[in-house]
Formats: sequence, structure tokens, C-alpha cells
Amino acid sequence: MALNYPRLDNASGIWTMKEVTDAVKGGYWPNAGARGLFGGGSEPGKSNIIDYITIATTGDSTDFGDLTEDRDQVGGCSSFTRGMWMGGNKPASPYHWNTIDYVTIVTTGNAADFGDLTAETGQYCTASNSVRAIGAGGATPSVVDTIEYLQMASLGNATDFGDLTDSRINMGSTSSPTRGLFAAGDDPTKKDTIDYITIASTGDAADFGNLTAAQSGTSGCSSSTRGLFGGGYTPTYHANVEYVTMASTGNAIDYGDLTEAFQALGSLSNARRGVWAGKRTPSSNNVIDYLTIVTGGAGIDFGDLAVRRHNQSGGASSSHGGLADGNQGVVNTT
Repeated sequence: MALNYPRLDNASGIWTMKEVTDAVKGGYWPNAGARGLFGGGSEPGKSNIIDYITIATTGDSTDFGDLTEDRDQVGGCSSFTRGMWMGGNKPASPYHWNTIDYVTIVTTGNAADFGDLTAETGQYCTASNSVRAIGAGGATPSVVDTIEYLQMASLGNATDFGDLTDSRINMGSTSSPTRGLFAAGDDPTKKDTIDYITIASTGDAADFGNLTAAQSGTSGCSSSTRGLFGGGYTPTYHANVEYVTMASTGNAIDYGDLTEAFQALGSLSNARRGVWAGKRTPSSNNVIDYLTIVTGGAGIDFGDLAVRRHNQSGGASSSHGGLADGNQGVVNTT
């Protein structure tokens, strides 16, 4: 069915709502040429590298350009058109950035300045839909529970959104078109907490449920309905991937395993695939893994990053779950 299905890049005419919904539910909604970008990280020094992959294929990443600053533990997020990186750790004192960088995903080139966070914040975590980017937690250098947001279509500084249920660093995050989820982390005790917010409003986060184990350094990605969290430190490195159904609340369920144990890497997705790259195991490497979101199972080798690195090389894509699987108005209900 998928092979003969009309695609946005090879067919003219009008798609019916049923056709699009069936394609999204079946996991074959076409995100033609959708890109995933990884920015920053450690190699072991702080890096400004941005490289990209085509999510629907496999293969090694390609150089995209550079961030405005060398940084790791940076939050990456995106709209349909813009990839963004927020906060992160500097190479030297005072150690944390408040800068927000952006690129136009369909082009290549260096990042430009977008604006500033409300404070210099490292070990930062982000989520987004097609309109808003949300940042949460981190160190300033004290560990904070702050949530802030910005409108991705226009340049400017971040604005206060609310607070997490507790202060944390080293979280994982993911999003649907309506919700942002922030999971795990430490302060310094490791957490199994999952918080959620409603992206279109402002206010404090609420309890969603719990991961299968307390941990830090997990990394999240999603379709429009399923949020995945992979890898982490419990205090040993692990390869576990677990998932939640984002429209509901409840505890995470074991889902599969990546090709090896890791923590602190970049992650991104399209409607079908979740992708993780740049693992710390405990040294950095350049491995890229993926799995099929609707089925889970064992991680599969995707290719390699252009340069090995770890410590949250922030991921961004033009087709992640917060963008309604590439289609405004149709949300996967499976």
C-alpha cells in the first residue's frame, strides 16, 4: 500500500482527510526529504559543528555549518522551517550560554543569533511544536525548575512560561502538537519523573507519570502520539528505550533497546523513525541508531556522525512529532 500511495513529492491533487489519516496511522505519511540536524556536543572539547541526515534513508551525516559558539549539553528543537539550539555549556568560566541560535533547515550554512534565554543556562532541555519552542530546567549554575518559551517565527528573547514540578538537569524531552514532556534528570539524585505542559498555554508543569527507572541523560523523540526515551545512566549506562502515549498520562513502558548502552546524545524523529546519535559509553563515539516508532524493538545502525561527539549534541528536525507528523490538522491516534 505504501509503495503505491500518492506522495506529496510525486502526486498532484487534493488529499482527503481519510487518506492522510490512514497514512499517518500506518506510519507511512511522506515527509519528503525531511532532515535531521545535530548541533554542538563534546569531542572531548566543546564543539560548534552542525551536521545533518535525511531521516527516511540511512547513511553518514553531512556537514551543515557551525553554531555561533562552541557548546555542549545544548537544547535542540525545531519548527517546519527553523532548527534552533538554546543554552548549553561554554568551554570556560562562567560555563553557561544564554544564546539562542537558528538555521533554515532546507539550506546549509552557519547559524545566526535568534535572541537570548532569560538566564545563562547549561544542561538545558527543549521541546517544540510548529509555533513555540519550550526550554526547561538546567543549571545557572544552580539547578533550576524554570520553563521559558519563544515564538519560533520571529526573532527575540525567551519569556517565562512556568516551572517544572522540581529542579533538574540532564533531562530528556519530547513533544506532540499540543504537549511537551520532560523526563528523568538529577539534582543530584536521579529522577524517574515525567512532567508535561500544554505548549499553547503558559503555566506550571503537571505530573505525567514515571519512567521504568530513575536516571539522567536519557534522550527523547516522538511521533505525534508516542513519546520515546532512550538510553541514560542509572548509575550504569543502559540501552533501554521506553515509550508513553502523550495524549494520556501514565507510566512509561519498555519498548526495545538501542545497539549499545549510552547516555547524553542527540535525538530526533520523523513520523516513522526515532534517531539517536553521538553516544557517551563512557567515551564519545559517532554511532547513529534508529528504530521504527510504531513497533519499537531492537535499534538498527543508521550510519555515523561526521565527527564523533557526545554530551547532548542537540537534535532538530523538520518532521518531528510536535509538528503533527508533517501535517497540520491531522494527528496520529494510534
